[in-house]
Amino acid sequence: MATFFNQATLSYSGGTVNSNITSGEILEVLSVNKTAVSDGYIQGSDIPYVVNIINSGNIAYTGLTVSDDLGAYEFGTPATVVQPLEYVDGSLRYFVNGVLQATPEVTAGPPLAISDITVPANSVVTIVYTARANEFAPPTGEGIVNTVTVSGGGITPIEATATIDAETEPNLSITKSVSPTTVTENGRVTYTFVIQNFGNTEAVATDNVVVTDVFNPILEDLTVTYNGAVWTSPESYTYNEATGLFRTAIGAITVPAATYTQDPATGAFITNPGTITITVTGTI
Repeated sequence: MATFFNQATLSYSGGTVNSNITSGEILEVLSVNKTAVSDGYIQGSDIPYVVNIINSGNIAYTGLTVSDDLGAYEFGTPATVVQPLEYVDGSLRYFVNGVLQATPEVTAGPPLAISDITVPANSVVTIVYTARANEFAPPTGEGIVNTVTVSGGGITPIEATATIDAETEPNLSITKSVSPTTVTENGRVTYTFVIQNFGNTEAVATDNVVVTDVFNPILEDLTVTYNGAVWTSPESYTYNEATGLFRTAIGAITVPAATYTQDPATGAFITNPGTITITVTGTI
């Protein structure tokens, strides 16, 4: 609802005089809301969005355009605009009162533009689509603030905003290597496990990070290190020489959070993962 004011002026030979001020209200019958159907994001994750356009009036609105700024924000000096979201091609669905319609024209952008939308009288149009968080998506802090605008069809443009935060949890990966790759019988071999955390939160003891492996061939006379420090059994790991089953103790592994830098030229975030290294050396 919007309030408007109006005043008239009367001019004559003796001067001018103003009328009283009248006021009125414009009842807006078209509204829009937007929701991110996800608890959070990491770079590369898909975020479904739902946009509802509600027409509470008795006339239809035609020829509308729905545009999405894909979370655009300014970066650097001089300011450059970057978009932390990218439309996922083919993901859009268009419903009128819950009934699926033919897909309208979609321009991926940025900005994303959905053309020639009709909202019948006393109806709700629902537009569902997916956007992917890219290298410009902030990995910490303010998250992504995403605005959709409905315009055209003779209306005053209306907007809705959805905010989604970066996930605050570890995001771990593990790689394994062996050295040497060629070893003589009864020789010593070392397996190296590198665990990296791409998330913005440290993996702590209560996250119960455990590495399990079954060595084949079975190793004997094990030496285990954690970031260069010697581990002892059973405090930090267990090993069954009959089966080759190796397992780290619950709570023995913690992995620092990643750190992030933003490229001053492009605005892309660069991830520097937190890293720990475990080595297991034994005789074949």
